[in-house]
Amino acid sequence: MQHLKRILIIGFFGLYWSNLLCQQVSDTSYDPVIHSPMYQPGTGPTVFIDEGHYNFHTKDGRYAPFAKILEKDGYQVRSYKGEFIEEYLHKGKILVIANAINKANVDDWSLPTPSAFTKEEIETLKNWVANGGRLFLIADHMPWPGANEALASAFGFTFYNGFNIDVVNPAYFRKSNGTIPDNVITRGRDSTEAVSQIPRTEGQAFQIPPDAHPILLFSDSCLILLPDTAWEFNSSTPLKNINGWSQGAFKTYGKGKVVVFGEASMFSAQIGDDNRKMGMNSIGAEDNHKLLLNIIHWLDDKIQ
Repeated sequence: MQHLKRILIIGFFGLYWSNLLCQQVSDTSYDPVIHSPMYQPGTGPTVFIDEGHYNFHTKDGRYAPFAKILEKDGYQVRSYKGEFIEEYLHKGKILVIANAINKANVDDWSLPTPSAFTKEEIETLKNWVANGGRLFLIADHMPWPGANEALASAFGFTFYNGFNIDVVNPAYFRKSNGTIPDNVITRGRDSTEAVSQIPRTEGQAFQIPPDAHPILLFSDSCLILLPDTAWEFNSSTPLKNINGWSQGAFKTYGKGKVVVFGEASMFSAQIGDDNRKMGMNSIGAEDNHKLLLNIIHWLDDKIQ
């Protein structure tokens, strides 16, 4: 019976994700209204988006809509090239790392998945955050959790190099059922910025340290599958129940702050080759850009 159940789960997973394996390009028409921008245009702090670690999401690529929303809110968004150097990191306030990967896995999404960062870079980031830096770390499904595991661990988060799935209701995280906990980030500044639902999409699940607060929580019908190669599943693929694990969380670290997410497309706006919208532009994702801005506002100390 357990073997049959595993086969059914793998089959369901394959069907569920097969629709996501199409070519994705940024939706340049996506342009949500920002009702109360935090700053006048171009006057806010600098937000760096990492582009020095073979990132799948970059400022002018898949995260162009991400950058556009922050710029509409008054932030100055810049690409960060090269290795992390504390002197240069201090030129910005917030660093976004989205789907960084080791060169070895750029075209090979199979184990092993070595770190995207050197030990020296991880130590640099720890020191920078401890001294007041703000880090927004995003690592999607395999192979990205493996490539970001060491960095996440430095701040107390435990990544799992797999793919999550809800075998009962894969539609949404919702505040109404507790999978979106009530906290400063999900509330925003007022009711117009409150986050009530976020569509579920692909990504990983991770465990958070005791001093962190969850933003998105998995329920008891959720699993993570841990294949040897991305998108290749069979009846022997290991799986774990992830009830109570997170797909988003935040914490303070020394004088700084850290936000961690296990899914990247929820902060993008993309169009697949089947013309299907994915991310902030998709149906039911009206709160996604609010969540993004609330995260940035918390990192920027504008909400407490």
